[in-house]
Amino acid sequence: MSQADRWLLPDGIEELLPPQAKQLESMRRTLLDTFACWGYELVMPPQLEHLESLLTGVGSDLNLHTFKVTDQLSGKLMGVSADITPQVARIDAHSWPKEGVNRLSYCGPVLHTKAKSLLSSRAPMQIGAELFGESASCADIEILSLLVESMSAAGVKTIHLDLGHVGVYKALVEAADLTKNASEQIFNTLNTKSVTEYRILVKEHIQDAKLQAAFLCLLEMNGGTEVLDRAQDLKDVADIAASLDNLKEICCAIKARFPEVNIFLDLAELRGFDYHTGVVFAAYVAGHGQAVAQGGRYDDTGAVFGRSRAATGFSADLKQWIQVIDNNASPVEAIFAPHDADWSAVCELRSQGKRVISGLSSNDTPAASGCTSSLVCENSQWIVKVL
Repeated sequence: MSQADRWLLPDGIEELLPPQAKQLESMRRTLLDTFACWGYELVMPPQLEHLESLLTGVGSDLNLHTFKVTDQLSGKLMGVSADITPQVARIDAHSWPKEGVNRLSYCGPVLHTKAKSLLSSRAPMQIGAELFGESASCADIEILSLLVESMSAAGVKTIHLDLGHVGVYKALVEAADLTKNASEQIFNTLNTKSVTEYRILVKEHIQDAKLQAAFLCLLEMNGGTEVLDRAQDLKDVADIAASLDNLKEICCAIKARFPEVNIFLDLAELRGFDYHTGVVFAAYVAGHGQAVAQGGRYDDTGAVFGRSRAATGFSADLKQWIQVIDNNASPVEAIFAPHDADWSAVCELRSQGKRVISGLSSNDTPAASGCTSSLVCENSQWIVKVL
């Protein structure tokens, strides 16, 4: 092994050096404090779990992104957490069950077998908040409001929200009574926005003229809140009234609370289709094409742990946030203490929250330690002097 191979990190794995690490930690504290102010209690799931527990009730994508290892004690297959959200659902269902609403937050590292995009990390620092036990729109409104407040607290000036509802597409598929193969083909083309192939498959597998038109209309059901008015025509062919009403209530509430937030609707957005059960959303910031946060409703995930619960929440990668959000904090001024400085004076400054860097020998200098002031002895008293 060459010397270079010893320090090279795997693709998609990075280390954070002092400036970035400090920025991430500052943002982590800000967001967790924001969550706490809203009543969300912090949990810390393990990074490693038995695979059947880690992947129960989730989509196939998570299975592909999960590293598997063999437990040397039991011989069972274990997985390194690739998404904390289902772990928090397990905590709500089993480890920390509460009657009524349960608000939980988390922050921790996860690991992916492959990056989700070219610019994504394989080792994100995932942070999020989940609300369990309330199926009404008020829960989705709270989660979205918390996301907006969190982004504002982190320093985002312009926030874009992209909202959809998987209930619309699910209702159309149910009305069309498609075969499993046809349903999968149509879903895959719509999910990847392969418009031409999608049109061909819809015309091939759906004979009813109204249903066919409804499926094709999905391609145009995106834009501002006026999309909800245009989508009313689809109610004649599928049971989507509840989904549209849910979206309308959420949009109206978010607009009333945060008029500065830009809302974009896309009824063909199928992110997490096999996992989510209602509204889905993603947050964007100006100048960055990838979503910086995503979430939605995922009712009944806890059923596999013996407790079916309504659930909604969001998650984000803090490593991504420090790259796209300008929240550089002012540098903390440091005080240099000579190696022979009075110990009680140094302790007193640190007890006040001051950053004090002690010299280790007479050769150490304030400049070498990056200090802007120094502890000096004048008239038998130790005082701080600006350099």
